[in-house]
Amino acid sequence: MLAKVFSAAIVGLDAQLIEVEVETSYGLRHFAIVGLPDKAVEEAKERVASAVKSSGFQSPNQQPVRILVSLAPADLKKEGSLYDLPIALGYLLAAKKVKFEHSNRIFLGELALDGRLRPIKGVVSFAIAAKEKGISEIILPKENAQEAALIKGVKVVGVENLKEVIDYLEGSKEISSLHLDPELWRSQREYSMDLCYVKGQESSKRALEIAASGDHNLLMTGPPGAGKTIMAKSLPSILPPLEFEEALEVTKIYSVAGLLPKNRPLISARPFRSPHHTSSEAALIGGGTPPKPGEITLSHRGVLFLDEFPEFHRDVLESLRQPLEDRQITVMRARHSTTFPCSFQLVASANPCPCGNLGDEEKNCGCTTSQVRMYTRKMSGPLMDRVDLFINVPKLKYEKLAADQEKCSCEETRERVKSAREIQKARFNKTATNSEMTLPQIKKHCQVNSSSSELLKKYVDSGKLSARGYHRVLKVARTIADLDNSSSVKYSHVSEALMYRVRAD
Repeated sequence: MLAKVFSAAIVGLDAQLIEVEVETSYGLRHFAIVGLPDKAVEEAKERVASAVKSSGFQSPNQQPVRILVSLAPADLKKEGSLYDLPIALGYLLAAKKVKFEHSNRIFLGELALDGRLRPIKGVVSFAIAAKEKGISEIILPKENAQEAALIKGVKVVGVENLKEVIDYLEGSKEISSLHLDPELWRSQREYSMDLCYVKGQESSKRALEIAASGDHNLLMTGPPGAGKTIMAKSLPSILPPLEFEEALEVTKIYSVAGLLPKNRPLISARPFRSPHHTSSEAALIGGGTPPKPGEITLSHRGVLFLDEFPEFHRDVLESLRQPLEDRQITVMRARHSTTFPCSFQLVASANPCPCGNLGDEEKNCGCTTSQVRMYTRKMSGPLMDRVDLFINVPKLKYEKLAADQEKCSCEETRERVKSAREIQKARFNKTATNSEMTLPQIKKHCQVNSSSSELLKKYVDSGKLSARGYHRVLKVARTIADLDNSSSVKYSHVSEALMYRVRAD
């Protein structure tokens, strides 16, 4: 007999419905799975046979039955162990051991040998796909139920084992649908670092505030121990909380990557990723077969901090050019092409030279001219053109370090950043920022007076500003104006933006 149930597969970050067709017939014992299964799917037949037996039914391995499982569409690679549950239910239906309505349900879950259901990855994507396809119910492991319940409009049934699934489907056991209020999972604003911990460095903290307000990219240069890393790590503490739509985007990414924290179905804090400088290009931008999200996608709606920026391989750094511009990355492979979102804020730090003492009045730099040149060459012109603010972080004097903690103004900084973001949200009528402005939007919202125009003309004609750099200065100036609650971009805003732009030149 032939039976068909529905499951789903992850393609990139989205889910696609999968038809699990199971045919049983009398004959020599045989269990085959077709439809481009990977090794984990192939091994499902052993897990299913044992789980079926543990649930009170006769194992297919103990009967003269031929079982053929087809996963359609057949040209899509099937990965993972989430097909265990639909295969087991399909077999029981085809063998007439159970009877239930299955046409408007999706089944997902890995089976243990004793019939328990283990959690899976990508549940948010599955729930979204079910809602879009008009599937009314999704049955999955209990540990994943809260994650699926984030999507309203789909009945979520969390179960612990195969026997419980069968009892529920046949009507002998009632399991209520799970409903979840996302606000319950809003994180308290707790961070490992806070801007209040940073002593001195007033000009650097001002640049950090501007970067946070407009989602601008930032490069900090200075000697070791000046506070570059602690300032980068404190940036999330002044960023506004994620909107629910943004939080759902981030949660979807982490769910597919298998990085969603246990007992916390919604990621509401902005991501902060800090990969090591030995990371490969695939680790940073994504890769694999099929492609998986990399660090830039895991930093979506958050911060990507590249410490020791020039220590990264040059090809790794150059791969950031297009994502920084387009805010998405398309990973091409021979048989796969996947587009991942990567609207992240780049924060990088670098020493002035390999030893870090270049320009220090008290320490001698032991680096040769060629070593310094090779060190700085990795920060190529085209890549630096995509950075909005350059700041120099000087060494702190003892008086600053030993001074009593000043009255913390971090809450005031957060409020100014939040207010500037609200202005941008109203301006663009969505959760966009000044750094995302297109050329028509720059022309509309970044108009400058004649004195500002003359100042910009001087820098552009002298070659200190490229066309891209010119537009980025206007974006930063617009952000500074928003912090001042000014409807127009003034000369002081443009001059400050230029100060941060050309300081590294």
